[in-house]
Amino acid sequence: MPRAAQDVMQSVIFSAVLDAIAALKAASGNLPNNLLRQVQAIHGNVTMADLPKELQDAIAASTRAAFAGLLKEGYAVAPRDAAPVRSAPRQGQLVPRGADRPTRSGPRGPRPDGPPRGPRGDRPGGPGRGGPRGPRGPRQG
Repeated sequence: MPRAAQDVMQSVIFSAVLDAIAALKAASGNLPNNLLRQVQAIHGNVTMADLPKELQDAIAASTRAAFAGLLKEGYAVAPRDAAPVRSAPRQGQLVPRGADRPTRSGPRGPRPDGPPRGPRGDRPGGPGRGGPRGPRGPRQG
């Protein structure tokens, strides 16, 4: 039975992190101060060239192993331009609705159930009112 893409990616990332930690330990010579210094040098803007050679090699090997693992599990890996184009659904097929659905153009935009709304002054009851209102609150007196 094929594994789900989430399970494949989880195992790939888990092994990549373990390989990276082992590479950092090897690069530090198993000295705690050097290891701490190398870990603290990693931040959001670090580049591949800034990392120790051992860690660079571990990342490259993990990337190759990730693609090989995906291909072995039967998943296709291709550039975005080469991705297959979806065809139009056949009659009777369910069409997923979600983020690709067009949105209305705003509060005064076209309504799907009738003509576009006009200015508020064209409505019964005058501008800004939906019509006559009843009394407010309890009656006095």
